Amino acid sequence: MPICSIQEWKSFIKGSQDPHILQSPAWGELKSRFGWNPVQVINENIGAQILFQDLPMGYRIAYIPKGPVTISGGQNLKKGWEAFQKDLDEICRERKVVFLKIEPDTWEDDPSRGDFYDGYQLSSHHIQPPRTILINLEETEEMILARMKSKTRYNIRLAEKKGVSVRKLDEVEPFYQLLINTADRSEFGIHTREYYQAVFKLFHPFGACQLFIAEYQGQPLASIMVFISGRRCWYFYGASSNLHREKMPTYLIQWEAMRWAKRHGCLSYDLWGVPDEDESVLEENFLERQDGLWGVYRFKRGFGGELKRSDGPWDKVYNQPLYSLYKLYTRAVS
Repeated sequence: MPICSIQEWKSFIKGSQDPHILQSPAWGELKSRFGWNPVQVINENIGAQILFQDLPMGYRIAYIPKGPVTISGGQNLKKGWEAFQKDLDEICRERKVVFLKIEPDTWEDDPSRGDFYDGYQLSSHHIQPPRTILINLEETEEMILARMKSKTRYNIRLAEKKGVSVRKLDEVEPFYQLLINTADRSEFGIHTREYYQAVFKLFHPFGACQLFIAEYQGQPLASIMVFISGRRCWYFYGASSNLHREKMPTYLIQWEAMRWAKRHGCLSYDLWGVPDEDESVLEENFLERQDGLWGVYRFKRGFGGELKRSDGPWDKVYNQPLYSLYKLYTRAVS
């Protein structure tokens, strides 16, 4: 069975071009502290970090976030996938897995989408947000700004003119205090302080995570946490204060994070999460809707990125009766 050590997984990941941050060893370590059991699997040029979660009576669910990962060379990819899938089946059956969910690190408009998922069901239940806005960082800063909505460019410059400054943070507490403020104001759930501290301690030491804070005259106004893997950057977590919102700190802090990512060789900046609707629906409704991710779409669209939707998710079912209960549950809570 091709279950590998964490050191073997680290070496494998290094051989992949721009692997997703959710397939990193640090992400597996993080999730192991909060209810998941990570297992890394390699079959020649294909590998994945699988997260297992225990259910009653010895059953489990399995989840591959933004994988599998491939490296160059090795056997034919299609042949490699078939052998890799046999490994997944063996591992999942041995662990009494009800179903395996894969959210691939590919886009829905990829011509090859779905080619490798024979025997899987296209699921309506996502764990990661399926739709996002992707900012291209390959051009000059002037060109990136030019692609933004004029109001967003204006707000960035206004924040600078009004004396808002952005700096890096080396501790989580200022970010978390702003996050509590944001959650209370917007009525959305957040992780515990310990979760964000664990994230920062796991990713920051090797340059994969950075906290930023925007301030005015020493007063914290906004803070964000961003991640880097290879040539990609993701904005996962953000928080802001009610104070001095007219000074537009949230716009400037995103721009400074993009500039930082660009200086570190990133080619894209993922704003991570907008409503799962076609662009025509988003543009028609964003001025009226504020529920769920609608509240952030108006802000994120202004940065001039490309609306993208992830492939999948794909579910491989090993226990149909229990999987049917899972589908009933997801419908009830959605």
